[in-house]
Amino acid sequence: MKLPEPSLCVADDATFWPWRSWPDFAQWPDKDRTVVVIPMAGLADWGLDQPLDAEETVLMHVLREASLHKPSDLRLLVLPPVRFVLGPEPGCAFALDPDAACDLLEEIIGSVDAAGFRRIVLFNASPWNEELCKAVGRDMRIARGLQMFCVPLSGLGLDFHPVRGGARTKLKAVLAELTGAAGGATKESPGAESGAAILQATSLRLLGILGEVRDQAPLAHGGALHPVSFP
Repeated sequence: MKLPEPSLCVADDATFWPWRSWPDFAQWPDKDRTVVVIPMAGLADWGLDQPLDAEETVLMHVLREASLHKPSDLRLLVLPPVRFVLGPEPGCAFALDPDAACDLLEEIIGSVDAAGFRRIVLFNASPWNEELCKAVGRDMRIARGLQMFCVPLSGLGLDFHPVRGGARTKLKAVLAELTGAAGGATKESPGAESGAAILQATSLRLLGILGEVRDQAPLAHGGALHPVSFP
């Protein structure tokens, strides 16, 4: 019996970077306006009665739904999720120290740059890595002249943070929809919006942001920063 092909993650095959060949990248049209998404998801127990990969489950389903519904004029490439990130709390697993996390992200971004792509989105589910995304994005803008964008899942209304996220009702509903776990919004609040509807609305918000990223004017001088002289 032939075993099924292993899945790297939840992804839309048409936009998934690993399924592209080197000739695809060499002949890729309009690289300057292609949006490359680097997903980031930590491994943690968020007290939601979910597996440690709950962040990735939500993040990648939102991203896949957005990819599946993108317009034809939005060129999109999605890398596999970065799973080893900062994790300063006791419930986090397989966490990196700050220097290693920065180095890992910079190496991944450098490989995207080497392939000729300049618009890069760090799409992050982990509350503990939002500042890391901002810092690495800033550094890559300065060092490589790249157009860097940071999109936290919390900014789309699905926040894993145990305090900032409040009751996390929408997040619980989405996780219940995706994992089949009990205790979703349909049971806790019969009149609440369903997990499927929340997932769709969140993916459309992300899709709108990705369209705005594509439409941003290219950086002046190819992204190079000119020194500023002071009197």
